[in-house]
Amino acid sequence: MGKRIFVRNLSFGSTDEALKAHFENAGHQVRSARIVLDRETGRSRGFGFVELMSDERFDDAVSALDGSFLDGRPISVREAHDQRQGSPPRREGGPPRREG
Repeated sequence: MGKRIFVRNLSFGSTDEALKAHFENAGHQVRSARIVLDRETGRSRGFGFVELMSDERFDDAVSALDGSFLDGRPISVREAHDQRQGSPPRREGGPPRREG
């Protein structure tokens, strides 16, 4: 699996297909594009992930599309970081517990 791109500030009306087309129209070959949905409501959470077919143009995609407009909104495009590599995920139901 290649590097993933994190895209935020998506319109709540944006679709996976529109996100994929946005990257393809900029000249990138997209393996997958997925907007994250709320588990309870099924509505967009306003962010998603894109995986390109090749990592070679990864930096080009991030720099070219950061700040571009999709469905009337300026989107933020960054490298996605695997949550397992960083801090543990927050528990549901409140802020993280303090250790000590």
